[in-house]
Amino acid sequence: MKIISDSTRVNYGELLKRPANNNPELRTRVQEIIEMVKTDGDKAIKLLTRKFDGIDIDHLEVDEQAIIDSQDLVDAKQKGAIWQAAKNIEKFHRAQKAKNIEVETMPGVSCKLIYRPLKRVGLYVPGGTAPLISTVLMLGIPAKIAECNEIVVCTPPPINLDILYACGLIGARVFTVGGAQAIAAMAMGTESIPKVDKIFGPGNSYVTEAKIQLASQGVPIDIPAGPSELLVIADETGIPSFIAADLLSQAEHGTDSQVVMISTSQIIITETINEINRMVNLLPRKAIAMDALSNSLAIKVDSIDRAIEISNLYAPEHLILAVNNADKYIGSVENVGSVFMGNYSPESAGDYASGTNHTLPTSGFARNWSGVTLSSFLKTITVQEINEEGIEMLGETIMALAKAEKLDAHAAAVRVRLNYLKELEL
Repeated sequence: MKIISDSTRVNYGELLKRPANNNPELRTRVQEIIEMVKTDGDKAIKLLTRKFDGIDIDHLEVDEQAIIDSQDLVDAKQKGAIWQAAKNIEKFHRAQKAKNIEVETMPGVSCKLIYRPLKRVGLYVPGGTAPLISTVLMLGIPAKIAECNEIVVCTPPPINLDILYACGLIGARVFTVGGAQAIAAMAMGTESIPKVDKIFGPGNSYVTEAKIQLASQGVPIDIPAGPSELLVIADETGIPSFIAADLLSQAEHGTDSQVVMISTSQIIITETINEINRMVNLLPRKAIAMDALSNSLAIKVDSIDRAIEISNLYAPEHLILAVNNADKYIGSVENVGSVFMGNYSPESAGDYASGTNHTLPTSGFARNWSGVTLSSFLKTITVQEINEEGIEMLGETIMALAKAEKLDAHAAAVRVRLNYLKELEL
């Protein structure tokens, strides 16, 4: 990790800049995949699966019996872990259920806000070397609580048994398709894969690019996605081995992952780097973590307030406050996906089982985007009901504004009602 000292001369906008993803070839290839799926549907999916996954598939949808059978094929200890995580995720997201709102804004004028679930949602779940079982739970459980009618999961073949078991818990339909072609299939629909109302889930650069391209065509997605990020703020009470383990937990995601440490203590920085150098040699994904760490930073600052100021500028996906009295500083935290308070709150707890959602904004989008919550699976509808008294009281205001905007028909829609009421009074 590169160590720098904070000063007014440091340009953090440049220093903490995310890797640019300016790959015209990738954009073109994803565009071609989307067009293939749009034109040839299931046929294109099977061709692309053979090309990218090296697997021939006859039926895209996993048989329901295979999902049931997975219950007996998953290790009991693993099932227990999945159940515990699911229980916590459900508890936290069920608490987010919103109540409909009704307000009388003035006599005779009633306004309501009511919630409706999305009918069909599509969840993309990466497989391969890092099968994200937790993503099934993080997205499928709030979809169930929101009472979405149908949950569609796409995941690359061969399907991981733990993923299949988790899909059974959320009652999902499962399709053996991965990559950009999976996103295209859920966005547009094929003979086998139904078109969904909104697409959720992380993925590689092809998946991310497909989501971006289809979002530009009007297909709703959860949030803009990018490489994983972690920023740790530590004072002299930070524990170097904890901090090192947390930084490595994100660095092992991918070579483009970003980890940053900011501390008021040079001793903590030095000891943390020593721990990183020791621990990284024990990781199966050492090469990946080392690549990520080569672009990582440790910043020495004079105060925690200054550290938070830098963090708000960076807007990380994850922020750990490894400081004394972390509650004292949470009010100053503005731009972040999820915060982990104190030395005993590892970022991996949020990734798996604390109950909060791990689908979070990256690449600085935490400045203006939120992570996935129960509301991500809902839409709102406003309702207004105005009676005779209400239209008489509000009518002149409406007509004045309509006249100012030179929209005479808008005004006439009120005037005809007011005239009608006057005639009734005669």
